[in-house]
Amino acid sequence: MGQLIDGRVVAKATLQGLRPRIDGLSRPPGIAVVRVGEDPASKVYVGRKTARAERLGFRHEEVHLDDTASQAELEAVVDRLNADAGIDGILVQLPLPAGLDSTAILDRIDPSKDVDGFHPDNAGHLSQGRARFVPCTPHGVMKLLEHTGVSLEGKRAVVVGRSNIVGRPMGMLLEQANATVTVAHSRTRDLPSLLAEADIVVAAVGRPHFVKGEWIREGAVVIDVGINRLDDGRLVGDVETDAAAERAAFITPVPGGVGPMTIAMLMANTVRAAELRSS
Repeated sequence: MGQLIDGRVVAKATLQGLRPRIDGLSRPPGIAVVRVGEDPASKVYVGRKTARAERLGFRHEEVHLDDTASQAELEAVVDRLNADAGIDGILVQLPLPAGLDSTAILDRIDPSKDVDGFHPDNAGHLSQGRARFVPCTPHGVMKLLEHTGVSLEGKRAVVVGRSNIVGRPMGMLLEQANATVTVAHSRTRDLPSLLAEADIVVAAVGRPHFVKGEWIREGAVVIDVGINRLDDGRLVGDVETDAAAERAAFITPVPGGVGPMTIAMLMANTVRAAELRSS
């Protein structure tokens, strides 16, 4: 039976490590989270982020716009936050309501305040191995892998999912850690054969139980980024956790695996932004 990787424990240690850096700043780090509309999941996620920022002593601002907000109204909010010297990090909670251009909004955020790491400027820095801000979820996954003590060098890694938020940056980070990386997706032919050879599996395809337990290689490390709500209300990942755990050496639970790390790395990126702005 695979050992569960407790994201809450790793997140707590990560956040505790930020304390001396926060104390060393001339002012508290500042983060602004922008939410548009009434998406229930977005409301929960934003609440968790602002609560964590408050506990760390950050200056924090939550901007909530009605779901009828126009592109120009949202752009004006981003422009105001870009100009606010007390705000180090800006996060626009996705998804945005239909009719709003999320790419244009993310591109409008000052790259030095893009603590999500989504701006093309920051994506380019990451691709060259000189990241300013690493996207929070892939960064958290790397911390979880580090926590297992398993060396990534020379290992075969398969990332299932190719989004700009998780899959693509995840592949780059694993490659930079000297793993041999394949980025697969829902249309990859014969995915089971690929996974049968993978030492490291990162599932981020957004489909409940898409990765079957019998596809996992004995002794693999499995990181499940997915979080999906079933009709009966249960939260499950992209991996068949119980079946995969019979074969994996390490596996993340859902919930309680990657999720806490995403918020922890957002806080870490905000501290880094504050440090860069004060240097």
